[in-house]
Amino acid sequence: MAVSTSCLSWVPTTASNLKPRLLPFNDLLSPASCSFSSCSTIICSTERTSPEESHCYRRPLLLGVGALATSLLPASSLFAEEVPKNYRAFVDSTDGYSYYYPSDWREFDFRAHDSAFKDRYLQLQNVRVKFIPTEKRDIHEEGPIEEVVNFLVNHRYAAPNQQATIYDMKERTIDGKIYYTFEYKLSSRAYSRTSFATIAIGNGRYYTLVVGANDRRWRRYRNMLKVVADSFRVLDI
Repeated sequence: MAVSTSCLSWVPTTASNLKPRLLPFNDLLSPASCSFSSCSTIICSTERTSPEESHCYRRPLLLGVGALATSLLPASSLFAEEVPKNYRAFVDSTDGYSYYYPSDWREFDFRAHDSAFKDRYLQLQNVRVKFIPTEKRDIHEEGPIEEVVNFLVNHRYAAPNQQATIYDMKERTIDGKIYYTFEYKLSSRAYSRTSFATIAIGNGRYYTLVVGANDRRWRRYRNMLKVVADSFRVLDI
């Protein structure tokens, strides 16, 4: 896996479904999972913690070591290294992306996002991924990292009543694909949330992963959440 990284320190700035899901990588290797090359399952729950959440999924499961090796391993360097302890790997070979998430988080439905996992008890501690169509071929075509991050945080992520602060940003090239990862905080009178975001372009799509927590818990969980942000990969589809 060829990886090149450049980092930038940024002076804080202030400004006024249902879909396919694959089993976590560790579970795919379990003989108890399924003896067939593929199967499907329905996972439903009546629990709802907010209007945006629902917990009923019908998803095909890709099972079997042979199918995994031929379908997933060539597509992503995510599996060139062992999944870190206390994490699981989420792989969506249909929509072309993968990432790690804490193994004790549970899946939930986050409006307008393709996948999402959250802490069992703290809704604001979560990761979610979405994508939109684009004709661009890589994230450099959006502009330099400073300009792109400034625009996103201040004009896309921050609500009118929120104050945005950017802490740092990093550009990485992994297996020929370019990723921008940055840390930022959004504050209002009600609460503050700090997050990492990773953005990349591939497959004619602009991908965004955001993982964050309540600002009061950020210092304790920052390193854990950074693993999630840095693990995001775009797969060729």
